[in-house]
Amino acid sequence: MEYRRLGKTDLMVSEIGFGGEWLERHEESESVELLKYAHKQGINILDCWMPDPKSRDIIGKAIKEDKEGWYIQGHIGSTYQNGQYTRTRDVKQCRIAFEDLLTRFGTDYVELGMIHYVDLESDWEVVSNPGAYRDYVMELKAQGKIRHIGLSTHNPEIAIKAAECGWIEMILFSVNPAFDLMPPTDNIDNYFADTYEDSLKGVDPVRVRMYKICEQNDVGITCMKPFAGGRLFDKERSPFGAALTPVQCIHYALTKPGVCSVLCGYDTPEQVDAAVQYETSDDAAKDYGSVLAGAPKHTFPGGECTYCGHCKPCPMDIDIAMVNKLYDLAVMQPEVPESLREHYRALTHHAGECIGCRSCESRCPFGVGVAERMTRTAELFGE
Repeated sequence: MEYRRLGKTDLMVSEIGFGGEWLERHEESESVELLKYAHKQGINILDCWMPDPKSRDIIGKAIKEDKEGWYIQGHIGSTYQNGQYTRTRDVKQCRIAFEDLLTRFGTDYVELGMIHYVDLESDWEVVSNPGAYRDYVMELKAQGKIRHIGLSTHNPEIAIKAAECGWIEMILFSVNPAFDLMPPTDNIDNYFADTYEDSLKGVDPVRVRMYKICEQNDVGITCMKPFAGGRLFDKERSPFGAALTPVQCIHYALTKPGVCSVLCGYDTPEQVDAAVQYETSDDAAKDYGSVLAGAPKHTFPGGECTYCGHCKPCPMDIDIAMVNKLYDLAVMQPEVPESLREHYRALTHHAGECIGCRSCESRCPFGVGVAERMTRTAELFGE
């Protein structure tokens, strides 16, 4: 298992994580063993937005023997009232639900306290401005009951606000090529529509900007819904009219700026294995670019780098995808930030070493003019 630093939290999280919402569908003992199995494969980050006692009891029993080995995203505002899930900003209910989470997990803190499910602008105003709810979140951090503050959203405009506010340290966001087609919306049902408008092509510009702003502000992203509810595995249900594999979907998410971990949902150990297989897969197995570029519907337009790595190998050993990513981040600013210059200098090989052979361009499924971009990058960074 490979691990990535989760932005300014400095936590080293597994690239493959665990989305826990399916735990309650199974017998308790079965789900406890599933979590333990995932942990043995190197998975160390778990999202628990679920407020129901069964899910929380399962997690508590699964992590009992190694609490320090797990990083848990515990949600503030996901409550269990009258036998059902209720999202709320009422501090009394939030307090009851969060204390219940700690009790059932057998711990006095979680690493990541998540401001739960903010998709509306009006809700962002409530959670981000001084008031009872934000005061409670800050109280939890001051008491050490949460070590870092995160936020979950499906709306890229809210994610941008969170990344720029300065006090939210990481974001749980829905990342997959189908959702990336969609313009910002506060209605998650739109993402699961039976059909998308024919005009939708490639990653929506607001989402492109969101990924880059998270990277620039060192706000790490953990991904939910990486498989779009399984739709991407079925060419009949996929908006692209072509099927992707779990490994391809995971690679798509992990190549996006700011992304640190992909939290998959699992029913069986075999599904855990299918996700963890990413770590030993070769470039051909990870290649989502060819599928999306050749899909019969909603193809990704030419000329845009998606950082898929399909351009490898380079005869000069330039990490073309990373160079392109740093270039795209740099040109968003009036001046190149010194932090980006340091990242660029740290690369083993630089754009100026490009010999213009264009072999990478013949492999690029999106028709990116790599040689020209290498020239511009060398001019921008000075090497």
